[in-house]
Amino acid sequence: MDEIPLSVLYGTLICLIVGSAFFSGSETGLMMLNRYRLRHLAKSGHPGARRASNLLDKPDRLIGLILLFNNAVNLLASSLVTIIALRHGGDAAIAIGTGLLILVILIFAEVTPKTLAARHPERIAFPAAWLYVPLLRIFYPLVWIVNMIANYFLRLLGVRPEYGTNLELSREELRTVLAEAGKRIPERHQKMLVGILDLEKVTVEDIMVPRNEISGVDLDDNWETIRKQISESAYTKLPVFRGSLDNVQGFVHLRQVMRMLGQEDLDKSDFEKVIRPVYFTPITTALHTMMLNFQKNRQRIALVVDEYGDIQGLVTLEDILEEIVGEFTTDPNQFSRDIHPQEDGTFLVDGGVNLRMLNRVLTTQFPTDGPKTLNGLVLEYLESIPEPGTSVLIANHPMEIIQTKEQAIKTVRILPRIEIKDHSENEELSS
Repeated sequence: MDEIPLSVLYGTLICLIVGSAFFSGSETGLMMLNRYRLRHLAKSGHPGARRASNLLDKPDRLIGLILLFNNAVNLLASSLVTIIALRHGGDAAIAIGTGLLILVILIFAEVTPKTLAARHPERIAFPAAWLYVPLLRIFYPLVWIVNMIANYFLRLLGVRPEYGTNLELSREELRTVLAEAGKRIPERHQKMLVGILDLEKVTVEDIMVPRNEISGVDLDDNWETIRKQISESAYTKLPVFRGSLDNVQGFVHLRQVMRMLGQEDLDKSDFEKVIRPVYFTPITTALHTMMLNFQKNRQRIALVVDEYGDIQGLVTLEDILEEIVGEFTTDPNQFSRDIHPQEDGTFLVDGGVNLRMLNRVLTTQFPTDGPKTLNGLVLEYLESIPEPGTSVLIANHPMEIIQTKEQAIKTVRILPRIEIKDHSENEELSS
């Protein structure tokens, strides 16, 4: 060693520090790779991504290889510093050299390369993978021995080392991924994807048209009344019943009926021939199941029944799709027919409006785990039928009861949301 020039020793030391920085940085870069993006790039044929993916399929071998070389170059660097220190100042210089080496390795071989790799993992990991693949093949026996010993001690501690990484995401984790996608996915598309995730949590009861709002054709009416109702209907499909909805006969498609109305000899018996069978669904059916049932049975509309078989409402395929893509209107800025914006910034809202639709249109935050309509929410909160003019505060939204009729709230004025610093429970305001 005494015959080796100091310049060679210093050059070797610099190379060892660079090697230590490479192994430290590449380890961080490989472990920081986005596994889903890595899989996408690998399937797309990216050579660096394919090599990195193969290495990460068995992370214990990769870590064993990196640590083997990293510790080797650090130990060699420590030995060289000792030799150089002895050349310069004897035993007293060893402590100084060791301290300087610790500082250099910490800054230039640990913190700096690992920070760089954490910020740009692909730039570091993909080129490094080209080197690690042949190194792993060459030194596999040594790596295997190291891993075998390490795995033995892990088993003694009750840990069973397994290859691979669990990349499964829960629904809430996937929701977080979508939220963090930022500008890579348009906001409207993010809302649609989140809406799909929510289909399993929402039932047909949450979105159905209540029974008292169902418009249908009563076969007990005279033919002229039925004909006028069909001509003026705003819907494409109507339930048909006798006397009441409990005696439902089926559905009629109004486009098919409209073609028949031009016939002068058309009568009620001809109309009854185009009635199609009705499709029923339980009130507890989840929306994702309901959509599959619609597809399986080639239906677009169904009557919702409770556990006793009583009809509670009506649900359509369009109602489910609105949970995903938003309201279907000809004008994207148009509000629901049940929500009427006022010049003073308030909204006149029909009491029977669905709370989920109301939250979606006005970005309100009314709870949806209880009553399904605004009328039900206010009645549950007040525990009585309010008089017109009563004001109430729910979910930080001031509301004024405008009209009540037949033990139900017909019209409510909703004011802009207010922020309350003191998170006390909502209290009824002055009547």
